[in-house]
Amino acid sequence: MIGLVVGVAAGYVLGTKAGRGRYEQISKAARAVAASPATKKVVAVGRQKLSDSLNTQPKLEPLVPLDEETTVFVTHEQLRRAANDR
Repeated sequence: MIGLVVGVAAGYVLGTKAGRGRYEQISKAARAVAASPATKKVVAVGRQKLSDSLNTQPKLEPLVPLDEETTVFVTHEQLRRAANDR
């Protein structure tokens, strides 16, 4: 607990010595990075990969319909394995 208080106090002192100008400079750079299309794309891809890895339901792809009422579905992994076997 004492270490936390010392760390906060040190950060406050160093931050006030740097001044408002430096704070604005850092803040502006952080906003520019956050608004960058490249950053947004990296975040979106990361979120999708995380979502895919956390999803417990396999993604299914339709195969050839057997008749008008029946369609067979297989997982992406099975399709990949079948393509690699060829």
